[in-house]
Amino acid sequence: MENISTQTNSITSTIIETINTIFQNLFSSIDNNLYGILDDITFINSDIISDSFFERILGTSASNGILLICNSLLFGFFLYYAIKFLFSHFTYSQIETPSQFIFKSVIFGICINFSYFFIEEILYFASNITLAIRGIGEELFNKNICFSELILEINNSIGINTSSLDIFSLDGLIKASLTTSLLNLVFTYSFRYVMIKIFILLTPFAILSLILQNTSWFFKSWFKNLFSLLFIQIIVAIVLLILFSMDYSSSNLITKFIYVGAIYALIKSNSFVRDFIGGVSTTFSQNVNNFLKK
Repeated sequence: MENISTQTNSITSTIIETINTIFQNLFSSIDNNLYGILDDITFINSDIISDSFFERILGTSASNGILLICNSLLFGFFLYYAIKFLFSHFTYSQIETPSQFIFKSVIFGICINFSYFFIEEILYFASNITLAIRGIGEELFNKNICFSELILEINNSIGINTSSLDIFSLDGLIKASLTTSLLNLVFTYSFRYVMIKIFILLTPFAILSLILQNTSWFFKSWFKNLFSLLFIQIIVAIVLLILFSMDYSSSNLITKFIYVGAIYALIKSNSFVRDFIGGVSTTFSQNVNNFLKK
């Protein structure tokens, strides 16, 4: 019986050690390779449009890319207005005067062809606010306010070491929870990155929609969604600033759960912004659940 018990304990220990080794390698790989990417896809600046292929899609002149489509649609808007103006004489409906329509068409037509400049300035403005918030933290705490530094802070401050990780302990469960949450952040902010690019490409169409009152709702919706997506990185910078401002020297249980709560706040930042000012949802788990329900 003792031999059987010894063998059972040995097998159990081997299984537990194997599981811990697997999770050690997984967490170490994620910590070392993934979170630098998270910084790049979260804190977006004008570099997002500094891509030769992206510039070709958007259009480098009025004769190519999306700008060509929008300039073609501009003539379609002229035709639509001409027909509507003609029928207004029979229906006695009130429409804007030709001079007003031509004036708006000229102004917004110019803006369409300078879409690249306008969107670059919007991205530059949002990036500067984010950098200012992170810069305050760097001056106060002498640390880079970013996800890479946050992972080091978590592992050093609360005593979670991937080289001696026990996944079945409280520290192991907290580490697993943090890694899973941060991995969720990567997918969430990757989706946000793609959505920002899509809304950037829609910029000429959004400006074009201002020419007609019937289509001006598109510009309002476009602006609200793009603004909410860019505003998220400001919220993230503020959350990181708060995280780095706290004293974690005690390394107690409260400290560990504060980190978990902060990561959850980062995950839910899109929901906070969407509830506050509206916009599109980029929460990865929520979008997956919605897709599965369909």
